[in-house]
Amino acid sequence: MSFDPAQLQSLVSTYVVPLAWKILGALALWIVGRWVVRLIVAGAQRVLARRELDPTLQRYAGSVVSGLLTVLLAIAVLSVLGVETASFAALLAAAGVAIGMAWSGLLANFAAGVFLITLRPFKVGDAITAGGVSGTVREIGLFGTTLDMGDNVKAVIGNNKIFSDNIINYSANAYRRVDLSVLLAAGVDVDDAKARLRGAILQVKNVLATPAPVIEILEHTPLGTVLTVRPFSTNDNYWQVYFDTNKAIAEVAKTAAWPAPETRQAVRTIAP
Repeated sequence: MSFDPAQLQSLVSTYVVPLAWKILGALALWIVGRWVVRLIVAGAQRVLARRELDPTLQRYAGSVVSGLLTVLLAIAVLSVLGVETASFAALLAAAGVAIGMAWSGLLANFAAGVFLITLRPFKVGDAITAGGVSGTVREIGLFGTTLDMGDNVKAVIGNNKIFSDNIINYSANAYRRVDLSVLLAAGVDVDDAKARLRGAILQVKNVLATPAPVIEILEHTPLGTVLTVRPFSTNDNYWQVYFDTNKAIAEVAKTAAWPAPETRQAVRTIAP
């Protein structure tokens, strides 16, 4: 069989060159399209920022817009390559139904994320307990929420788990109460102890004067009287007030020479 250069040239010009142009065109469209998508997302986030919307909502909206535009771009690239986009769209819809049935948990997380953004039980930067995890909200994503826990460990919780459980937001109100207790030994003057503690706690840095610290009798036990000590502080200063109040209690006990609570038992001997 003889080699025919004319036939090869015809084959190249008929099939290879058009295919190469399609691939180059699709590649150029994808590169330019991704650049345009990034510009649109950045522009949308700037508009939201100018309107002083929540940073969480800005990130969420940017993720949604980027995802939708990327899907449209992919369809356009396939169209340039000669793929029938109508059938592809139908296939994509069918795949979406199948994936939705198989990944119902992911869709539930997505729907819960929409509700979290809409109802706003918390925002980025808030200290919360949700889904059994406590930490500071770093990001509310499409499917999960990221928290930085107190020991600086990153935790990602499914949005559906958060939305279907109790949410405690420690940052929602202007101030917080610190709950501590003091066990006084039997024989310690309770009124004097309350006065000493009140004076010391008011000197602790960042303890709020209003509401005033609460120092009252909580209960009586066989070991002695238990006082509840409850100063108030802003959210940012909670742990500093917590630890410094404990230190102030210890210093008051040392200065007043309070004895350590101890169990007392009476033993009675009955002669035979």
